[in-house]
Amino acid sequence: MLKVARAASWQTASIVLCTRLLHRVQPAKQNGTACVTCCSRRKSSSSTRTSATAYFTEPITSENITFTERLSSKTSRVRQDERAGPLAAYDSLIHQGELTEDAYQRTIVQELQGLFDKIAGYQPAEPSFFWKMLGSAPVAGPNGLYLYGSVGTGKTMLMDLFYQDVKVRRKQRAHFNSFMLDVHARIHEVKKQIPRDHTSTKPRPFDPIAPVAKDISRETWLICFDEFQVTDIADAMIVKRLFTELFQNGVVVVATSNRRPDDLYKNGLQRSNFVPFIQVLKNHCNVLQLDSGIDYRKLDASERGQVFFVHSRCNANAELDRIFQSLARQEDAVIQSRTIHLLGRELKVPVACGRIAVFTFTDLCDRPLGAGDYLALGREFDTIFIRDIPQMSLRIKSAARRFITLIDNFYDNKVRLVCSAETEPEDLFATTALSQRDLDDRRMLMDDLNIKLDASSGSASIFTGEEELFAFERTVSRLTEMQTEEYWTSTRETRKTAEMKPEDL
Repeated sequence: MLKVARAASWQTASIVLCTRLLHRVQPAKQNGTACVTCCSRRKSSSSTRTSATAYFTEPITSENITFTERLSSKTSRVRQDERAGPLAAYDSLIHQGELTEDAYQRTIVQELQGLFDKIAGYQPAEPSFFWKMLGSAPVAGPNGLYLYGSVGTGKTMLMDLFYQDVKVRRKQRAHFNSFMLDVHARIHEVKKQIPRDHTSTKPRPFDPIAPVAKDISRETWLICFDEFQVTDIADAMIVKRLFTELFQNGVVVVATSNRRPDDLYKNGLQRSNFVPFIQVLKNHCNVLQLDSGIDYRKLDASERGQVFFVHSRCNANAELDRIFQSLARQEDAVIQSRTIHLLGRELKVPVACGRIAVFTFTDLCDRPLGAGDYLALGREFDTIFIRDIPQMSLRIKSAARRFITLIDNFYDNKVRLVCSAETEPEDLFATTALSQRDLDDRRMLMDDLNIKLDASSGSASIFTGEEELFAFERTVSRLTEMQTEEYWTSTRETRKTAEMKPEDL
């Protein structure tokens, strides 16, 4: 009896201790910066599979946390007393003349309103002690929404109308690129905290995805993704495991995309490993299409100011110099080069003045930079000049892909762009036949990746440029909007320069 009592007392104490440790996580900050904290617990000597939480003796931190709370500019124009959900907000914008009635958009808004009402006050169910003892799976949350359609149809704006007032205490909005950068940073931190046993020659299997997903699930119960897309093989190989864990932990997902689920990672390398994720996504998100055939960004083309200069039509770089001098006079800073430190690397800024920076296309797109670098620039600067953008083709596909990523991240962070280019935005990407040298480079790359030459591998998107062609339509649409008065005058918390319209430059 004494042994039983001691055992029961020890189990009770263990439960209390674990409960305290599990509740060390603080709610996510309102500014969108996610706080990553993991609990520590004593490693069981009888365990054959080591859990990452056994080693988390300090909070996991990431320099690459990239959640954003920046919403579409029109959402801020809805009066507080009319924010009873996305449907009321949508009607308010129509009444104010900010939007025109669109039957396709209204159908989507009604679906968003249904989810808005369904998850009001939502919180994932906490697994009980008995569930853990019996090994029962957590209860998945209600289905979210996956909204896809052509560029410029208003998908992001409608999702933001839903996000701004949805009654979920822990919610985050993120560009999908940013989210995956954060995930990879967390995985790296998890692996760093696992001590190596140099006395053992046996491999110790460990999957870092589960503890990373658990941390994310503690921080946020609703994630709204803008531009859900998978173009990177590193992302493609982990999204199924990651999102399966997130959905099982009760996380609700709302996403916008230009691709329908079945076309995600189309023609990607090793796509067969990615395909099972598509069904997981469909099981937990109702799929909706918004395709009115109208690109509202281009409808505002008449409001464009002169911040995109074509070399054949004027002295483009002289115009950029004039605008730079005009903006620099408003900055309380000297003109000089600058260095940004990012994840142990140095990102050089050739010319900077306060919140203004100047680059060439070569500086940003012909160097090995990625989404994390462009996000860092978007946080550091409000206005960025890009000189000498060439007409791109499959022959400089890597630079074109970086340019697409750059525009996506600058647009999401409301960065103002002033550019000089070889041609108009609509003609920046030209489809040309591959040369014999390009074909030889393709074969060499396939040899380096140990990929056999067959019909499926030869048509992979990294070789054909299909993904770039598809994404460039979005890039052109965004570049067009980024020249409008509405975009330039949209508010941004970190902006220090005076509000200026592009036609005033």
